[in-house]
Amino acid sequence: MARENLHDLVAFVHVVREGSFTRAAALMGVSPSALSHAVSGLEAKLGVRLLIRNTRQISVTEAGNRLFQSVAPRFENIDAEVAAVEELRDKPTGNIRITAAEHAANSILWPKLAAVLQDYPEITIEITVDYSLSDIVSQRYDAGVRLGDQVAKDMIAVRIGPDLRIAVVGSPSYFNARTIPQTPNDLAAHNCINLRLPTHGALLPWDFKKGRRELKARVNGQWVFNSGEPILRAALAGYGLAFIPEDMVLEHMAAGRLVRVLDDWCQPYPGYHLYFPSRQQSSRAFGVVVDALRHRPL
Repeated sequence: MARENLHDLVAFVHVVREGSFTRAAALMGVSPSALSHAVSGLEAKLGVRLLIRNTRQISVTEAGNRLFQSVAPRFENIDAEVAAVEELRDKPTGNIRITAAEHAANSILWPKLAAVLQDYPEITIEITVDYSLSDIVSQRYDAGVRLGDQVAKDMIAVRIGPDLRIAVVGSPSYFNARTIPQTPNDLAAHNCINLRLPTHGALLPWDFKKGRRELKARVNGQWVFNSGEPILRAALAGYGLAFIPEDMVLEHMAAGRLVRVLDDWCQPYPGYHLYFPSRQQSSRAFGVVVDALRHRPL
């Protein structure tokens, strides 16, 4: 294959992946017009249209999609092999992209990786806070973080944290004029701070378990957020009850700023796991990250 044909194929693959000439050009370090010219040249050589362009977006033709599905994985394999060769240098190097929910990013990824990253200046960590349970292969992440019971069976999973518990908490001022709930059913009489995640659409139910009894409570309140920190802030301000990971509120409970209720209804559940395709194991930089995150019970 002529060198210019290979360059045009690389340009085409980047445009389809990014869905934009502008973003693909920025990624490749060339101008959008140069990238457009390269793709047009490829279309001319093949004698078939690969992309349909308009002022707002691009779309892939049937021929373009067939070409992309055929060549894109091959370029990914080439990139992976080149990266593996580069890892043979003295120190691990490379960019590791991880997708995780906010709580996992704050409570596990940041403290564990910050403790070791200074020893590996050629490793770059990119963490994307995302609640949508992204497909890490199609989105080109190296790994993702999910609770243990959410990891797909075709992925390798490494436990990176202990079992978790939820705490239901409210401020002392909130309880001044309200009775303490004794069962999840009592939450109907309380102002509860809700969470809405992209993966659910609806408000997230509060899951409870006591012995063999399991219960999903649909609660109501004045505030709805899409992450944990604002929920904690609202609870501390006395706006209602929060259903929140226990480790986020331990300090506030110890200081008397929050009061815990329904403790016996909040049972442990599987903690966070790092998951990834098996081919990722060849990277030395990735091995450093996995080893740093691995959960080691005391």
